[in-house]
Amino acid sequence: MAAAVLVSLLMMVVDQRENHLESLRSTLSVVVAPLQQIASLPASSGAWLSETLSSRQRLQEENQALRKLNLKLKGQQQKLVALEAENMRLRDLLDSSLKIGDQILIAELIAIDLDPYKQQVVINRGGNSGVFEGQAVLDADAVLGQVVRVAPFSSTVLMITDPSHALPVEVNRNGLRTIAMGTGRINELELPHLPNNSDIQVGDLLVTSGLGGRFPPGYPVAEITQVVNKPGQPFAHILAKPSANLERAHEVLLVRTLTAPPAVTEGTP
Repeated sequence: MAAAVLVSLLMMVVDQRENHLESLRSTLSVVVAPLQQIASLPASSGAWLSETLSSRQRLQEENQALRKLNLKLKGQQQKLVALEAENMRLRDLLDSSLKIGDQILIAELIAIDLDPYKQQVVINRGGNSGVFEGQAVLDADAVLGQVVRVAPFSSTVLMITDPSHALPVEVNRNGLRTIAMGTGRINELELPHLPNNSDIQVGDLLVTSGLGGRFPPGYPVAEITQVVNKPGQPFAHILAKPSANLERAHEVLLVRTLTAPPAVTEGTP
């Protein structure tokens, strides 16, 4: 590089005295230019690397900030979705209460009974709110169960799918009366006492019959899903799916008729 600089200086001196080396000077300038770029490369590379690292750090900081903001927004969105779902459930309950016409009380589920042999829930209304044993409990769609224990500020509800629960029902299509028994499965009821020749079909709606005085008549209970006639057996094998959202309920309706029914004993309709 020093030789190149020396040659360039020599050319400048000669050129000032004699203007005969113009073409040679141009040629050497082309040759020297890459050498000058190589000489300045360390400084330019250092500046580029520094700027690149700085830009990378800024991008990482911005990315981290955006991640935090995204997480925060997702949390707020979940809360809004939950509030929207709760609002829809309460609206459904309000619509149901207007259709029912009886006196009603809205309650919230606060616990699920941990006994594996029972299907029960605990609600946040008790004797101080006028809840009584045997009181019918509904969700926005259908019958959910009945109150079996009452404390001052909470009550236990036995769900219609509990194996010990029996509910008098009738086929909405023709008025055929029977008993819907819990099976212990959250999505299944059994009708064990209907003869093989009974007029009942898949898709029939079961409603409360009002017999027994514990459930007011006409409330939806379940839909028939299976009818199997067994030759040689006195009764058909009939299953139904509860119309209530037993596994997703958050709020329930406690129905009070003008005359409260007598206290209920677990396992009786």
